[in-house]
Amino acid sequence: MSNTTIAPFPTWNDAHAATLDASGLLLYRSNLLGSDLRITNYGGGNTSAKLVQKDPLSGQDTTVLWVKGSGGDVGSMKLDGFSTLYMDKLNALQKLYRGPQFEDEMVAYLPHCTFNLNPRAASIDTPLHAYLPFAHVDHMHPDAVIAIAAMANSEALTAKIFEGTVGWLPWRKPGFELGLMLQRYQAAHPDQRGLVLAGHGLFTWGDTAKTCYENTVGVIAHAQNWLGRERVARNAVSFGGVAQESLPTAEQDATLARVLPVLRGLASKSGHKLLHVDRQPTVMEFVNSRDLAPLAAMGTSCPDHFLRTKIRPLILEAAVYNLEGAALAAALEEKLVAYRADYAAYYERCKRADSPALRDANPVIILLPGIGMVSIAKDKATARIAGEFYMNAINVMRDANAIDTYVGLPEQEAFDIEYWLLEEAKLQRMPKAKPLVGKVAVVTGGAGGIGRAIVERFLNEGGCVALLDIDVEALESTRAELAKRFGKDVVRSMVCDVTSEDSVINAYVQATLEFGGVDILVSNAGIASAAPIEDTSLALWMRNQNILATGYFLVGREAFRLMKAQAIGGAMVYIASKNGMVASAQASAYCAAKAAEIQLSRSFALEGAPLGIRSNVVNPDAVIRGSKIWTGAWSQERAAANKISEEELEAFYRDRSMLKRSVFPEDIAEATYFLASDLAAKSTGNIINVDAGNLAAFPR
Repeated sequence: MSNTTIAPFPTWNDAHAATLDASGLLLYRSNLLGSDLRITNYGGGNTSAKLVQKDPLSGQDTTVLWVKGSGGDVGSMKLDGFSTLYMDKLNALQKLYRGPQFEDEMVAYLPHCTFNLNPRAASIDTPLHAYLPFAHVDHMHPDAVIAIAAMANSEALTAKIFEGTVGWLPWRKPGFELGLMLQRYQAAHPDQRGLVLAGHGLFTWGDTAKTCYENTVGVIAHAQNWLGRERVARNAVSFGGVAQESLPTAEQDATLARVLPVLRGLASKSGHKLLHVDRQPTVMEFVNSRDLAPLAAMGTSCPDHFLRTKIRPLILEAAVYNLEGAALAAALEEKLVAYRADYAAYYERCKRADSPALRDANPVIILLPGIGMVSIAKDKATARIAGEFYMNAINVMRDANAIDTYVGLPEQEAFDIEYWLLEEAKLQRMPKAKPLVGKVAVVTGGAGGIGRAIVERFLNEGGCVALLDIDVEALESTRAELAKRFGKDVVRSMVCDVTSEDSVINAYVQATLEFGGVDILVSNAGIASAAPIEDTSLALWMRNQNILATGYFLVGREAFRLMKAQAIGGAMVYIASKNGMVASAQASAYCAAKAAEIQLSRSFALEGAPLGIRSNVVNPDAVIRGSKIWTGAWSQERAAANKISEEELEAFYRDRSMLKRSVFPEDIAEATYFLASDLAAKSTGNIINVDAGNLAAFPR
């Protein structure tokens, strides 16, 4: 059979492999397989190796199963992501097995098989690897193979496509019984190189890590190539052909910017959620197709798909998303109510006596003909990954329906996976979410000292942040560094001139397209200037007013509009200054603009209160370290005004304070986080001075 493919899979590096020990080779193979979404989806699939190791108690050699543990991802896992279990104890479990109706009880025995006190919990798929008699086993979820596994004539087509070298088993949920089915089937067919599991995925194996890898990608490549040739031979049309064309990109953006905040707000009534938009060509082909509605209604096949995406998506037609204002909100609410009712009915039809309680009934995947796909989840990464899983499902439906007839899992089987008690136990083991998970903050001046400290504080608490700054180079370097530390999903950057209405509006559109809306605004972009009143030019006055007053108004107004559309409240924090409370000599333009910020925040607090939108102020003073405004003329001017050198400025301001302490960006970030978070849920219209104490600046 041919192992060629249109696009090659990652190549096994012999030189690198030669430097690795047995467990290192397993990790290398796992990461290599997980690096290509055509091979397996995020968090999906398992890899294993049976390795001979010294028993820490007896000192004797024993065979140990290394297998990806529960909840891991083969593409990004490390060695500590593998469970390790004694093979002799795993084999002994077969004598304890009481039959399929009792197979879930076998999971409780797996900890008793643990080798070397490994704390990594064993996966439900452990028996599937243990009972195949091969040193190396891969279980992947490749789109090409799942397409075959999801065809009505899957068994016959598997035999035809692989010419008898790959076997086939009917659908069975993962667990002990499936492990024994694999064992029995392989014993009866010892010369086969793999197994297709109907509605599920692929098992392959090898004598070494390399031969196992090559076998896995070889089987997948053969499936891909066969499907491709067959589609050409049949002149197959994807998804029944085109029903409509995509809207122009600008029209898509404008529609999404209007719809997503309303949609996000409605879906977040049970807890804040974030959105992810996907408009890649295959998605657009699907949402614009004639077969969109019937295929979407059939649900997904592979269990990994619907565990992430729910069994079926919600379709939003143009008749809904073209509405505006109250009509849009009402139509979206009607759609969501109907979806939740349908999902609840599915739960009632399929629930068992011991089923977990009904979970959030809102859709995860929303399809918009002409525009694309939106996925919704509690955090950005989960939303993105859900979209990737549905993209896998789209690929499966395209190939399965073009060549045979696509079939999803029976509804009861899907429910029994989604509401499996073992799956519920896994969910219950997940750590408590951080306070800002599901929330989005916009921080202006995000690449500066104070702004960056605020962004880091929010990211540490689980939030997503859109950094706005006019300094392109600083903005990109800050974004790249934060993305490396906190993950690519949680931080975005938008070049923004806060004095330009168009620039501000565009920044919020981009933030909405990235996350679905905004929950927190930190208005922090700033400058500083000094001059005697008689030497203060109109240009200097206007520059302060434009950035510090008008700029704060523009970013506040757009945030207010978004928060109002979302209808789930919000928080604004204005980074003003001690100079907004008490004037300083030779800084009239700056002091007047900072005072305007404080009064502006109070106006937002007044009008926002009925909407649950809070607005508060943090007044820093003399934050010298890391602050951009202290790197130029402001530092020289303040030193001259106080008749000291620039090197003496920090000590001067520290000693001038009541507490005799310096103020740092992290101090401002702490106060900002307090006011933005639910810790200050009952505070609005307030001011927190972070100035180490200045009697003249006491609020009164």
